[in-house]
Amino acid sequence: MVERILITEEAKAVVDTIRQQHPSLIFHQSGGCCDGSSPMCFEEGELMLDDSDVWLGTVHGCKCYMSRDQFEYWKHTQITIDVVKGRGASFSLEIPLGVRFLIRSRLFTEEEMIQLDAIL
Repeated sequence: MVERILITEEAKAVVDTIRQQHPSLIFHQSGGCCDGSSPMCFEEGELMLDDSDVWLGTVHGCKCYMSRDQFEYWKHTQITIDVVKGRGASFSLEIPLGVRFLIRSRLFTEEEMIQLDAIL
């Protein structure tokens, strides 16, 4: 099965650190202001989700969403959540740790596109 979203071991370690204070987390990528299309990590329930958000899957116990408009640009792409040193300009929970999440991506092959679950 082809996954739309993955996470690196380094990013998992940061998620585990964040979970010490916030046990239930989600990722959201809006494509809006601040860090642009950087994935932002929130405590579940902190961000209001609606029909304009697409569920991409779950990584390391975190549900992952993207705004529907942004998804139109990324729907042919496998996304991997990674982490780098440095402070982002967002409200994401990793910022106080001196790191920021970012997206690495690659285009799906034609065969993989056929295997993907439909997004509603």
